[in-house]
Amino acid sequence: MGLFTKLFKQQDQTITDLQVPWIHLSNVDQLAEIEEHSILKTQLIFKHSTRCGISRMVKKQFENDFDPSLNIDLFYLDLLKFRDVSNEIESKFQISHESPQIIIIKNGNAVTHASHSDINNVELIRFIL
Repeated sequence: MGLFTKLFKQQDQTITDLQVPWIHLSNVDQLAEIEEHSILKTQLIFKHSTRCGISRMVKKQFENDFDPSLNIDLFYLDLLKFRDVSNEIESKFQISHESPQIIIIKNGNAVTHASHSDINNVELIRFIL
């Protein structure tokens, strides 16, 4: 890829452009499934504000660093479209809302969470079942 192509390529890549198996989180009913599935497999929710440059930068870094061999379900929440889902996450898992934010769920409980640049310091391997 040439220098100018790299400099001027579209900044907001679609979710499928990078090799991260995001599952769109768009309905509060999915939270019960996440809780249930977390008994057998670690679940991660990435809360993202599509208007925030910091959120975009953290998401891109997370995607670049993500190891696709990890046995984890990754849920992507667009906060601007689905704020009701974010509010329910806060209530259900007792985690104050921040953006960007990740929440890791195991055995039906939020076992850790991080926001902003701390997201990329979380060692996911520690939370894999």
